[in-house]
Amino acid sequence: MRHGARRGRAVAVAAALLALAAGSAPAAQYEPGKGLVARPQQDFVAPAPGTYRLPPIQHAADGWVLDGDWLPRRLSRYTRGALTLLSFVYTYCTDPIGCPLAFETFVDLRERVRTDPLLKGRVRLVSLSFDPTHDTPAQMQLYGGTYARDRDVPWAFLTTYSVRFLKPILDGFGQDVEVELDADGQPTRTLTHLLKVFLIDERGRVREIYSAAFLQPEVMLNDLRTLALESAARRR
Repeated sequence: MRHGARRGRAVAVAAALLALAAGSAPAAQYEPGKGLVARPQQDFVAPAPGTYRLPPIQHAADGWVLDGDWLPRRLSRYTRGALTLLSFVYTYCTDPIGCPLAFETFVDLRERVRTDPLLKGRVRLVSLSFDPTHDTPAQMQLYGGTYARDRDVPWAFLTTYSVRFLKPILDGFGQDVEVELDADGQPTRTLTHLLKVFLIDERGRVREIYSAAFLQPEVMLNDLRTLALESAARRR
């Protein structure tokens, strides 16, 4: 990772990448919310909240998005005013260390946040579609299910009007995605992308970017707590 206080994570990253390269990551079938996703295993203890810093990396990208009511809103509405975890997904993804892993991690975190006195009422989750052609607002609400309607820990399932509106957001976050081609060079419905989850503070600044190797609830929860403690200290 970027910060010296997190050197202990480097060992975990190397182990996770070696496991994936060796094909040892277990396969899994995916249904949102069913808990069937295989997670890369890590044997390390996350640094205690408040014992390290998360310097700002960049400002969160903005753009026009659609929520379940089809009304256009700025993405900044969903990335400011709360500690936010944002991931890009597409609803028909079946890669167990891709979108399904992000979904299940959010489900896990959501349950922990709702019972955490420091974080309750201060955290938001956002899932934004890579594929606005297929993932309409209605489709994203179906994908989110009951999570899209529960206000305890708000979870926004967003899409855009078209790729034209999506691309500036992807570029702003540095999130690459490609359409996979078949043996004849024709586009398929599979999207190739590097899984990233963005931790955004209350002022709309990206403070951490998680890859699959670091998509561990314990790590992410401590990062959220660290930012919450930082915000509380700033208000004193």
